[in-house]
Amino acid sequence: MLSYQHAYHAGNLADVHKHALLASALDYLTRKDKPLSYIESHAGRGLYDLDSAEARRTGEAEGGVARAEHWFGADHPYASALAAVQAAHGPSAYPGSPMIARHLLRDTDRIHLAELHPAEHAALEAALKAPNVRVHRADGLDLAHSLCPPTPRRGLLLIDPSWEIKQDYADLPRHIGRITRAWNVGIVMLWYPILRDPVHPPMLRALARDHPAALRHEVRFPPVREGHRMVGSGMFVVNPPFGLAEAAAQLDPFFAALTRS
Repeated sequence: MLSYQHAYHAGNLADVHKHALLASALDYLTRKDKPLSYIESHAGRGLYDLDSAEARRTGEAEGGVARAEHWFGADHPYASALAAVQAAHGPSAYPGSPMIARHLLRDTDRIHLAELHPAEHAALEAALKAPNVRVHRADGLDLAHSLCPPTPRRGLLLIDPSWEIKQDYADLPRHIGRITRAWNVGIVMLWYPILRDPVHPPMLRALARDHPAALRHEVRFPPVREGHRMVGSGMFVVNPPFGLAEAAAQLDPFFAALTRS
């Protein structure tokens, strides 16, 4: 979907949920002295300015990471990525998932990022210049199919579409099934929104049928503004790494407190 730009939504509560779990998974993977592959299907621009006109227009970051940053101790990998990016780019900088991955991964790890939007792709290329990073102007799921199983074989795929194409809900179980058959050891993380009128349950039933051992974690939060449809965030993780369920559970009381306030 070439109309979607994440600058309006960067640092919102869904990002906090998604990025905290991604950071925890990558932190676990890098504890072993073996290289790995990181693939992202819908990468965005990688680096965001929470003081931009787009971010100020929606106020989502103000109700998101600005409210939640104190949830994480300095030793949490998500907090580490936030601190490193702010130190390098200023206090209003926010890392998208590609920048979080670049901070937590090592030079021996390989990073493949897909982004179709021309302006977002150009910004992503500018933000993540490193020998082990390859930025693709390609459909992210096509790229994932072409790479899997990747080299190195250990690794993680993050699928984070805009969900503006409703057919994605029907198609993603098939895509994930095909990817996991080709790459049975890979961690596949799918982020999805929880809307006032939910459309994700049939997708999740199909995913759970095909991947009964997967981790599903959802949080709820108040809509960021009147009329906003998103009221929660979900992650479905195939082959979840050790400790990810516990890391997810640690977020529950913080999000639960938001719904009571």
